[in-house]
Amino acid sequence: MTGATPAAVFDTVRDQALEELTPLVGRVQACAALGVSRATYYRHHRRSPAPARPRQERRRHPRALTPQEEIRVLDVLHSPEFADMAPAEIYAILLDRGVYLCSESTMYRLLRRHGEVRERRRQAVHPPRTVPELFAEGPNQVWSWDITKLKGPVKGVYYCLCTIIDIFSRYTAGWMIAAHENKDLAERFLSETIAKYGIEPGQLTIHSDRGSPMAAQNVAQMMAGLGVTKSHSRPKTSNDNPYSESQYKTLKYRHDFPGRFGSLEDARAWCTRFFTWYNEEHRHSGIGLHTPYDIHFGLAEQLREMRAGVLQAVYTKHPERFVRKPPEPPTLPAAAWINKPAPDGPLIPAQR
Repeated sequence: MTGATPAAVFDTVRDQALEELTPLVGRVQACAALGVSRATYYRHHRRSPAPARPRQERRRHPRALTPQEEIRVLDVLHSPEFADMAPAEIYAILLDRGVYLCSESTMYRLLRRHGEVRERRRQAVHPPRTVPELFAEGPNQVWSWDITKLKGPVKGVYYCLCTIIDIFSRYTAGWMIAAHENKDLAERFLSETIAKYGIEPGQLTIHSDRGSPMAAQNVAQMMAGLGVTKSHSRPKTSNDNPYSESQYKTLKYRHDFPGRFGSLEDARAWCTRFFTWYNEEHRHSGIGLHTPYDIHFGLAEQLREMRAGVLQAVYTKHPERFVRKPPEPPTLPAAAWINKPAPDGPLIPAQR
């Protein structure tokens, strides 16, 4: 025990004495004789647990089936007649024939032991959905459209707001309010918006979720006839349609957004004011703090040069106020993605 402290030496001697005295007088008397509490004794002995005892094989219950009887029951359960039946049904049929092999629960117990208790009916297996990866380098290349509900004058009355947003410029290319979702209205809404911007065949991809108007056959046929590619989100994956979801949050978090709209005309009037503000006045952080209108119609580059001129004049006048570098306006967007792949993954452009 060279180098050990007196306290450590004392603990070691005390433990040895306890080990020697305990078999002679018992643990309680040994602890009392050495002035050691039993809690201390138990605590020290927990640090070095006793070796695990070999596990003994569990004795078979006297009322259990013999191995030969278990084999017989399994043979009956595996027979062609009963292979596709539940144990309860097998149990009843055997009783009708005057045969009792074992109880229903014992049948389940035997099947469970052999890993045969599971869903035996054919289950629907859905193939994995492809992650939509869309890429836009300019306006009118990828649009996202969605539908949200606005509360009407009374409980249970809703108005459906359909919007189309360009993911590159964040410009609301079109919007419509209807009393209910309708695939014919959706077809007309999309076709009129596509015609309004003079979209050429093969130029545009329109992304949406899998709502009934979006997945309607007439809408798909109309888009195919116009040469527009359709894209859908994966089921129950809102992140596959982030631009529309973000726009709806901006809409519903506006300070003047009403809890309920008094009528369909009231909702249209409010949305007219909102989308005018959103397109022409709202400085969007995702597009260099420009308005969607400026990005969509190519005015942002000139405005950025004007901003840069203002900042350069301020820097020339007071360079000491800018420690790290001369000020610059926010950069303009170069591309917009839906589900951008990993840096080491393949580049997948929009399906145009």
